[in-house]
Amino acid sequence: MFDYGLVPDNFTFPFVLKACSTVSAIEDGRKIHGQVIRSGWEGDVFVGAALIDMYAKCGLVDNAREVFDKIAVRDVVLWNSMLAAYSQNDKPDKSISLCSEMVLSGLRPSEATLVTVISASAAIGLLPQGKELHGFAWRWRFESNDKVKTTLLDMYAKCGSLKVAHNLFDQLKEKRVVSWNAMITGYAMHGRTNEALELFDKMREVAKPDHITFVGVLSACSHDCLLEKGRYFFESMVRDYHIEPAIQHYTCMIDLLGHSGRLVEAYHLIMQMRMVPDAGIWGALLNSCKIHGNVEFGELALEKLIEFEPDDAGNYAILSNIYAQAGRWDGVAKLRKLMTDKGLKKSID
Repeated sequence: MFDYGLVPDNFTFPFVLKACSTVSAIEDGRKIHGQVIRSGWEGDVFVGAALIDMYAKCGLVDNAREVFDKIAVRDVVLWNSMLAAYSQNDKPDKSISLCSEMVLSGLRPSEATLVTVISASAAIGLLPQGKELHGFAWRWRFESNDKVKTTLLDMYAKCGSLKVAHNLFDQLKEKRVVSWNAMITGYAMHGRTNEALELFDKMREVAKPDHITFVGVLSACSHDCLLEKGRYFFESMVRDYHIEPAIQHYTCMIDLLGHSGRLVEAYHLIMQMRMVPDAGIWGALLNSCKIHGNVEFGELALEKLIEFEPDDAGNYAILSNIYAQAGRWDGVAKLRKLMTDKGLKKSID
């Protein structure tokens, strides 16, 4: 385009910046940012929102904030872009704080604003903040908005207010899969296994479960060590719904098998996985070894965990406790020395 002597405008730049964010091409993104400045479009809200999104997707939230601060006249879309940037980069507290600034500036939040900030409250378990946002949502006339209601019920469910969450769930005009998932996962998180599985049965009558649904269902089974049900749902997910197991499903199954004392079967399942086992998988196995005092698999799990989390003292402490349970004091001493050499500190009982 430049070779033809054409000058990009505020429609051109957002498309190119979106391409950069899609493939995390941060160096190209910085060059285009330079072209934005030279072209005089840095103060444009559309271009600014695209720059914020690009930097946020590349994990450079501070750069995104610099762009935001340089734009004098900000509309709701621009504020929403910055709110989302904080949420995407694990800074939910800053997202909530920025929303307060937005309201004080005189702007009325949109549906996207509320969904982002309520989700941020859920991420850090800020129930009082979530309740306040619930009140704002109703005052801003979003009481009949199903997207906002679903986000609220997800927040209440994650924070343990399951009765309020279910009331919101019942009020939904249209129960989408994401709504069912939020409720099922909420029950599973807080050990309400029967309610989670009953709701799953109702869901299957009216909606098709997805991979997130089965994470919730398998988590519920794991919580109460419902081994046979867990096996059935894991197999049904593949057979009946053609869902390829993801790392989260395997983690649930390893946890379920491990807590049920099926450590050999859990290990064999890890070996059959089509993806590389992550720290969550080996952590689930290590925790199960602590419950059942299994030294052999505990040593293996720690060896793998060190590759992912070499400085996590908690993992060493778990194996040390397994050694202690088995009367393997040489193992305890070896781990203490290893932790000291690495400069790690964690109390070992």
